[in-house]
Amino acid sequence: MIRALDHVVILVEQLASAIAAYTAAGFVVAPGGEHADGATHNALISFPDGTYLELIAFRRPAPEHRWWRHVVAGPGLIDFALLPTNTTIAVATAADRGLMMNGPIPGGRIRPDSISLAWETAWPPSPDLPFLCGDITDRAYRVPDADFWGHSNGAKGIAEVVVAVTDLVASVGRYAALLGVTPQAFPAEARIRLGESEIVLRSPDSGDPHVLDRLTRRGEGICAITLKDLQFPDLSPQLGAAIMAAPVA
Repeated sequence: MIRALDHVVILVEQLASAIAAYTAAGFVVAPGGEHADGATHNALISFPDGTYLELIAFRRPAPEHRWWRHVVAGPGLIDFALLPTNTTIAVATAADRGLMMNGPIPGGRIRPDSISLAWETAWPPSPDLPFLCGDITDRAYRVPDADFWGHSNGAKGIAEVVVAVTDLVASVGRYAALLGVTPQAFPAEARIRLGESEIVLRSPDSGDPHVLDRLTRRGEGICAITLKDLQFPDLSPQLGAAIMAAPVA
């Protein structure tokens, strides 16, 4: 079973300067640590709904890394993860529905306080899909707790993840295979509720400039997010990533 949105990955050029920029934008930024492969390190912005933003930077050239291709396009939203109850079972269930994920693959990082974290990931066959991130060590060690939720900009969680896709019908089929739920389809977009968040698949026919920019610069994948209770309508200009306030219901 895939329970919820886990986190959104934001590529930054330099971690220290990104931490300063996100702090200036009203976020409480927690130290992350260095990943097991030594190629990347991160910092985290967590929310009361259990989701978080991962600011990630490369420490060295790493052409073998899955996300290295995004360096050419520059900083911004590059990927997102879902949280499975059990990664092995989630991969097997998706395979039964015809979607082959690559995994589980062991991963981890060492926190600045020397605590070692372990998890398993599973990676999709196409870039319109998220990856899975399931904990081996307690998730409470990976995700910053309530001490880091007091964002002065009011943000309380991730309401929406918008994904740019080229073929909406094909993407809807892949998400149905991954999640076991058929997305609700509309002209030029489809929506899937997952926990307290929503995944929005959006095609170029929508005219959404974030979709068009993502497809031009990086290809299919996450192109924008909206945050719950964010007090500013759009933080994109100062952060270089499409981060906006969710519409008031």
